[in-house]
Amino acid sequence: MTPDQLLTQLKKGPAAPAYLFLGPDVYRRVRVREALRKSVLGDEPDEEGFTRHDLDEVKLSDVMDDACAYSLFTSRRLIWVGAAEGAMPRTSKAAAAANEDGDAPVAGVGARIAQYLKDPIPGVCVVFDITRYEMDNDDKAKIERARKFYSAIKDVVEFPPFTAAEATRLMGDLAKQHDVKFASGALQFLIEATGANANRLVNELEKLSLLAGKGGNITEAMIGNMVPDARETTVFALVAAMGRKDRNQSLELLDTLVRDGEYLPLALNFLATQFRLALVSREAALKSASTIQGHFMQLGVPMWRSRADQVSQTATSFNDGQLRRAMVEIFEADRGMRDIKLDDRTVMERFILSLTK
Repeated sequence: MTPDQLLTQLKKGPAAPAYLFLGPDVYRRVRVREALRKSVLGDEPDEEGFTRHDLDEVKLSDVMDDACAYSLFTSRRLIWVGAAEGAMPRTSKAAAAANEDGDAPVAGVGARIAQYLKDPIPGVCVVFDITRYEMDNDDKAKIERARKFYSAIKDVVEFPPFTAAEATRLMGDLAKQHDVKFASGALQFLIEATGANANRLVNELEKLSLLAGKGGNITEAMIGNMVPDARETTVFALVAAMGRKDRNQSLELLDTLVRDGEYLPLALNFLATQFRLALVSREAALKSASTIQGHFMQLGVPMWRSRADQVSQTATSFNDGQLRRAMVEIFEADRGMRDIKLDDRTVMERFILSLTK
């Protein structure tokens, strides 16, 4: 289920005896945790009723012993079990020992949960929380292993990262609460700079709203100065300038990166990624930003709409031969940066001069 579905359930009835939380998003997790505290412990939660364990530090059997123990101080308890992936078998051989039929845990530590849920302690809610794994890409298999290991828990809540659209809606609502507005393009810039991480977005908006003041505008310049990683956008502007063969603008943008303290090898890595995505787009005959975004999302590569626009622009500005030459030049520049005789800025200037002939 989604976090919103769980919040709706908690408004209608009591919490379940156990939940499995999966996914990295912190923002929605905090809202759900507070709703659970209120549902399980009441309007004025008793601190004695909230217990936190970490399975990197304690055993799952100890957690289950705690869940089964009656408290002398309160009849209602919320037990939060962090790093729940720590109880999972580390190898397939260990997993086989814990799961005789490969499906449900019938032996080992996982069986303790199934046994407990047959007759849970009234008034006790246990949350097994896994934040370390993403919901897709390389971590998808780990998420499925977690589902299998904790299969006795029927109430599974997923916390995937915010999409760009969800982040946009969230920032729109919070901007109204802070009485600030985003200048044209600034909101998308902020979302790109934070990777649509909702927790980071909320924290950055707190700072930016203080800088802008009540009724003020948040501009791209403010974001570039205040938000870490925002300078990456300057690299995209550098790619666009090189695509136009605008040597002067390209060198000016390089100067901006240097003045802002950008680590040039990292900037070169951003350039390599941009040219590589553009080359793949051309080879796949992707004609628009929407098809580029859809193509890479299907491959499991995160792609915001603004990033897709930038890739599309790069693919349009450079032909196949130029993109391949750019990759060769990036290789040479990378090798040059490893040479202690050459300054990184000099290497980047040579790279720009070569691509803007």
